[in-house]
Amino acid sequence: MSENQKSKVKQSHRYFIEVMYKGTNYAGFQVQKNANTVQAEVEKALKIFYKQEFELTGSSRTDAGVHALQNYFHFDVADSFEYHKDHIYNLNSILPADIVIKSLKKVSDDAHCRFDAMRREYSYFIYRKKDPFIADRAYYYPYKLDMDLLQEAASILKEYKDFTTFSKKNTQVNNFLCNIEESKWTVHKDTVEYTVAANRFLRGMVRALVATMLKVGTGKTSIKEFREIIESKECKRADFSAPAGGLFLKRVVYKD
Repeated sequence: MSENQKSKVKQSHRYFIEVMYKGTNYAGFQVQKNANTVQAEVEKALKIFYKQEFELTGSSRTDAGVHALQNYFHFDVADSFEYHKDHIYNLNSILPADIVIKSLKKVSDDAHCRFDAMRREYSYFIYRKKDPFIADRAYYYPYKLDMDLLQEAASILKEYKDFTTFSKKNTQVNNFLCNIEESKWTVHKDTVEYTVAANRFLRGMVRALVATMLKVGTGKTSIKEFREIIESKECKRADFSAPAGGLFLKRVVYKD
């Protein structure tokens, strides 16, 4: 490597941006042509405040209408980039009210917000009494549910690795293997919450798991049939009807 090349390498630094957002008004997390996305809004705010272009790399893609309590981007900047913790206030003043930057941290130059993530945690919320104040943040499902059957179905998922059944067809992944570490249903006062954590998730996977398990909880699908659906590796046997508004990316976990 020439001295000039070494100099260029030294001039580049990497930052992680931690964000939180309500996804109702967005066509997803990652930038898309002719669509309003979370990434597009964050890049716009950075450009306005720092007066330079930023190219963000996202950690965990979320679909249109899905929310996040924690998600990440990373970007590279030159030595001349000046950051102060007070800048978060300025950036949030530029951003729409439904997107918040929680932190901006310098990391090692080879850190990657997507590939370095060890665990991702999602929650899906269901409400069973009509409530206009949570309609865009939970799924209205006023049907009788057998919580024991739901819990059994959730536990069964931890026995499997191949989740081809619960992935939408239009995906570019090399495999459909996921290590599910946590899978459970919890009854709260006004809502029912499904929590799932894994090293990775497939496109549409959490919503498909929820909708398919709800059929178990209402008695339309037996536990035996649920296992057969998982093992079939045929996405046409899963139910993908759970709406986006009930889904939250809660946490992305890194080693450091």
